[in-house]
Amino acid sequence: MKKRNYNSRTEKDYNFWRALYYQLFVVLVVMPVSKLMYNIKIEGRENVPKSSRVIYAGNHVSYLDPPMLAYAVHRRIAYMAKKELFESDNKLLKFLVHSLGAFAVNREKPELATFKTVKAVFNTPWSLGIFPQGKIVKEPVIKNITKGFVLFAKKFKADIVPVGICGFDGYAKKLFEKNMTLKIGKPISYELDEDEIVREWARQICEFTGFENRVEQKEKNVVFDQLSS
Repeated sequence: MKKRNYNSRTEKDYNFWRALYYQLFVVLVVMPVSKLMYNIKIEGRENVPKSSRVIYAGNHVSYLDPPMLAYAVHRRIAYMAKKELFESDNKLLKFLVHSLGAFAVNREKPELATFKTVKAVFNTPWSLGIFPQGKIVKEPVIKNITKGFVLFAKKFKADIVPVGICGFDGYAKKLFEKNMTLKIGKPISYELDEDEIVREWARQICEFTGFENRVEQKEKNVVFDQLSS
């Protein structure tokens, strides 16, 4: 049996029915869970662009991040997800990832189909979602950022909106047990220099979350080493 290619999607995959299903899922599932179990608060909704040609990029602390981010910005978002999620033994997770419009990316070797899928997303009213850390990171530090989101921003002329996911300290098991805040930052222009985009994304995320910014620290160390040599 031929293995399904989960990194290839077309405009038809983001049709009316998937959009309706997505919105119903957010309203009927994500919203109640966010409010009743995580006391979620949203800040900065005024920063959400009217255009859908946007990349939403948040820090990554849990499996709740994609749906909560979508709820926070009130937009339909096609997430770029690691291909392992589409091969997960968790059937519910696998179903939700695929049915809600995400597509796979091989982090070791990005393929042409991924670029075609991103282009297809931007040809629809959907936006693109990426977690620049590439995986769930529990340590309160921003470092080792991949530049894939910058590459897509420049290629498709899409500004980046940073979203800080704050306060997560474990999955809730009862009502009003946890408290979380999602903070939507100011859009970062795709016209900026690549390194400047990464720095600005890390700066805003760390300002929102209180995480340590090792992206700037690394650059300062590089400059110091150059001056010392």
